[in-house]
Amino acid sequence: MSNLPDDYKPPDPHNLPTGPLDTSTSSYGFSHTMIRIKDPHVSLDFYTRILGMTLVRIMPMAAGKFTNYFLCYPQSEVPDTDNHDGLMQWLWQQQGILELCHNWGTELPSSGFEGYKSGNEPEHKGFGHICVFVDDLHKACDRFTKLGVQFKKRPEDGQMRHIAFILDPDRYWIEIIQKSAGDKEHTIP
Repeated sequence: MSNLPDDYKPPDPHNLPTGPLDTSTSSYGFSHTMIRIKDPHVSLDFYTRILGMTLVRIMPMAAGKFTNYFLCYPQSEVPDTDNHDGLMQWLWQQQGILELCHNWGTELPSSGFEGYKSGNEPEHKGFGHICVFVDDLHKACDRFTKLGVQFKKRPEDGQMRHIAFILDPDRYWIEIIQKSAGDKEHTIP
């Protein structure tokens, strides 16, 4: 965003809404984010092998010609996948689910499909990134390097040395943060 007026002042963070005002929302939680992927073989390998997520549900939708893949870091044991109702009840109790949506045929060279926009391109600003926390940021980044993962930003780049950004196969940004460390200002509990 350029061409801001000289007298522009961002909104005062102390005067913004900060939490639930309606007690009827007290049981709400963040369920999932959906992003579109070009090739499920490549993306599922990345999210399971590289990031360690668990694929817990595959939902093909023949009428719409797409398949949704639900991944997460399970907070409890994943139920038997043959028990559809039990799995669905369990799945919708998890938080931080990543839904990958594959529109059929986008992976085929003959489709001419070039890929999705991550939301971070100057002409397509919008969605920014998802975030994954790790036990040790530097060990995780060393592992990602050995696995050939592309970085947008390594911890040693720039001023924010407490985070990294990697790119998934569709060039979506994934922020990597350390769960806990000596610098409590830049870590999560």
